[in-house]
Amino acid sequence: MYSYQSRIRYSELDETGYLKIESLLDYFQDCSTFHSEDIGLGVEYLKSMHMVWVMSSWQIVVKRYPVLGETVTVGTAPYDFKGFIGYRNFLMTDGKGERLAFANTVWSLIDTETGKPVKPTEEMLRGYVLEPKLDMEYAPRKIAVPEESTAGEAVVIRAHHLDTNHHVNNGQYVRIAMDALGRECRIRQLRAEYKKQVYINDVLYPYISRPEEGTSVVALKDEKDNICCIVELKEDK
Repeated sequence: MYSYQSRIRYSELDETGYLKIESLLDYFQDCSTFHSEDIGLGVEYLKSMHMVWVMSSWQIVVKRYPVLGETVTVGTAPYDFKGFIGYRNFLMTDGKGERLAFANTVWSLIDTETGKPVKPTEEMLRGYVLEPKLDMEYAPRKIAVPEESTAGEAVVIRAHHLDTNHHVNNGQYVRIAMDALGRECRIRQLRAEYKKQVYINDVLYPYISRPEEGTSVVALKDEKDNICCIVELKEDK
């Protein structure tokens, strides 16, 4: 498993002094980026091939949130390719090697000139050495959206929401969804399903449902009522 060490920064904490869930997501996302860069399959390689990996779904499970200054090891490993789809696990451990959090992700490889999915190149298949799947309970990629929901406050997409692909970053959808709930909560499982890319000056409309106690589903829709992203948050009991 590819890995790197880091320390938890003050800027990554929530108001209770623990790592924020969206900061955890950023650690995992950065780890996959470092992995790709270090094996020569990073941003510039993808640009030269007119390709981009687009996130399809996240499932993050948290056992314990680290605190300020704590040393953590963040790791990632791809475990399968199916056509244009790639599958990747993530893991964060503490100084004793104990699991703090782990994740499963599904990615789609897209041709940036045609907008259509494409299969990985031979360089990608050689570079991304597959490893066994992480031992965890895998949730479905699709997230059910309840029929009844409450509309939240609309969010206009600004430059700080974007990444180098010029669309809303994966973690920003999670922050928007959590802000729509109107309160901070300790999340034990996060799932996100990405359905449509969102760009600068677009408007997202959150629709909030609570299908069961401790679970919130936020559907982020565009002005035409198309679902762009669905975020499911399961709180600590």
